[in-house]
Amino acid sequence: MKQHLIVEVFRSSKHDGMYLYVKKSVGLKDIPEELMTRFGKGISAMTMLLTKESKLARSNPEKVIEGIHEKGFYLQLPPAKEEYLLDLYKTPTQAVY
Repeated sequence: MKQHLIVEVFRSSKHDGMYLYVKKSVGLKDIPEELMTRFGKGISAMTMLLTKESKLARSNPEKVIEGIHEKGFYLQLPPAKEEYLLDLYKTPTQAVY
């Protein structure tokens, strides 16, 4: 298995922080329809040479390469929200006068 790929990264038009990594030469044409329905329109974010030594913000480059070889794509999901932030958001606030 090759340890480098030229990939195009697409960001989701529906979900902040969701990205699809695909082979540049193939693009989004082989992505399952169900996934594209959920992902929305793919907006090209960048093209890059991906190697196992590449630095990615939230993904392991070896897993990205493996996913693309096995499935034709790698889906990077948004980071999980901190539970306590959700609790703070749900807690009603009271004004103090």
